[in-house]
Amino acid sequence: MKNNILVVDDEPIARQSLSDILRLEGYNVTSIANGELAVEHVRRYAVDLILLDLKMPGMNGLDVVQVVNQIAPETEIILLTAYGSMESAVEALRQRVHDYLLKPASPLQILESVKKGLEHRMARLADAGQGAADVQVHKTSDDTEVDLMRRSVIRGDVEELLTPAEGHLLKVFLENEGKVLSHRELVLLVQGYDVSQREAQEILRPLVSRLRHKLTAFPSLYERIVSVRGTGYVFEAE
Repeated sequence: MKNNILVVDDEPIARQSLSDILRLEGYNVTSIANGELAVEHVRRYAVDLILLDLKMPGMNGLDVVQVVNQIAPETEIILLTAYGSMESAVEALRQRVHDYLLKPASPLQILESVKKGLEHRMARLADAGQGAADVQVHKTSDDTEVDLMRRSVIRGDVEELLTPAEGHLLKVFLENEGKVLSHRELVLLVQGYDVSQREAQEILRPLVSRLRHKLTAFPSLYERIVSVRGTGYVFEAE
């Protein structure tokens, strides 16, 4: 299976060049021009590694790192910048960034860093699976199996893969069975930041809708996600 790599850079030439280098190596590559769109992409799709420009208008690279570490901690990140400084490098490494490369990095440097980043990701996932296998798989009364490590839902021959945000939301529901969670609580638990009640509703509505759509074939999960009018959601007990 090809790895999914996200290239984030506000400079069109740099973005295109990085994308071409990675595609020639056989990776699935998506390129995005700013941090806000990058975060939205990670919420919706599985991303194995991000090549991320540090200096961008709006959300800069470190802002993106903070959010991605909350919503998709298994995603590896490589920061790229033309403005290298010890201070920014230390801050990047403190926030669990795999590598820090100065522009213009050579194709060889980029590919070597990407290769090591993906290897590190696989090693972390393997360690996490071995250390917490007993709590990563949930089974329901109708033999539906939820694998939180793989973000998959399986029943018989039917399998559905979830995005990082969808998988995290389902994990929160499974861990809080029968408890009414407000919109704000859910956004904080799933996305890692606090927002107003109105903003939380706007964030959750499409996310819950996408999750429920994917769970249509799994009634023991689908039917238990219930909206509590004006408050939030509850994942009802079986």
